[in-house]
Amino acid sequence: MMLQDKTALITGGATGIGRAIALKLAQAGVRIAINYSRSLEDAEKTRDEIKELNVSCRIYRANIAKDQEVREMVKQVVEDFGQLDILVNSAGMTYFVQHADLEGMKDEYWDDIFNVNVKGVFNVCRAAAEALKMQKGCIVNITSIAGLTGLGSSIAYCASKAAEISVTKSLARVLAPEVRVNSVAPGVVLTRWIKGNEDHITRMAEGTPLQRVCTPEDVAEVAYSLVAQAGFVTGQTWVVDGGNFI
Repeated sequence: MMLQDKTALITGGATGIGRAIALKLAQAGVRIAINYSRSLEDAEKTRDEIKELNVSCRIYRANIAKDQEVREMVKQVVEDFGQLDILVNSAGMTYFVQHADLEGMKDEYWDDIFNVNVKGVFNVCRAAAEALKMQKGCIVNITSIAGLTGLGSSIAYCASKAAEISVTKSLARVLAPEVRVNSVAPGVVLTRWIKGNEDHITRMAEGTPLQRVCTPEDVAEVAYSLVAQAGFVTGQTWVVDGGNFI
């Protein structure tokens, strides 16, 4: 896909992986729509940084778990930019609950996690589907190695990411041939979720053949490849974990 003057909507684009992907695409001339839910200040900072690249960027507040908010956001993005070519679903959430603590995995945790990580992703894909079909666009969902290994911040989080991978495969069939749908499954990523937990970071790095943990920029490189250079790839999940899953 030629990227100059294309438009990308990135959920969770204000921070972490979403921010890194937004910057990577903007460097290629993609106009960026950043979705955020609570991180207004971060969204504004990322928008301003992108604008310094002489690329158009706007921010949009919406809770992706709420379908009506999502539909209104996508409609506004298309009105503002005239088209939608790329969707990156990077927004996600979790609660940190030890897997052995079965009683600690509360009902409301399950609901919150699945509402964002599964239903939210579906909401955005559904709302954007027709606009993406018109442009023969693509979707990249940021999933997690947790969805393949069952190891992660909580049992509900792992299950949600497995479900998100399944949704990716289903949508790849449903939206074909106009829209490609893939996912990127990182291992532990250096974001604010693990900031300050140096012991955990060190353990994860030592267990990885490449001897470090993933950065948001590592994920952005793969997401960029799926958008720009993988025109015959759909329904796939690309693992980015430094070889830890081999």
